[in-house]
Amino acid sequence: MPRLLISATLLAFAALSAAAVWQHGILGLFEPLFSNLAGAQVFVDLCIALTLFLVWMWGDAKRLGRNPWPWIVATLALGSLAPLAYLLTRRQDVRPAT
Repeated sequence: MPRLLISATLLAFAALSAAAVWQHGILGLFEPLFSNLAGAQVFVDLCIALTLFLVWMWGDAKRLGRNPWPWIVATLALGSLAPLAYLLTRRQDVRPAT
């Protein structure tokens, strides 16, 4: 994935996240998720997607000689911002194992 696309996505999502926290607060981000079944479904879907990324990132970081723990903690604290940052800081010359 091109770094420009990752950078643009990271910056746009960080701006959206900052605006949401500014307007609603940290706890306000979670209120809609638990107000009805549709919100809970979106939250569970996000948890599944982030878990899948964490599993991939663990193996990828170990294979590249990177410590995965800072990225795991950051993902649990910041959600999708941390995986985007991981992809942005990942060496470009690495080819996926086939």
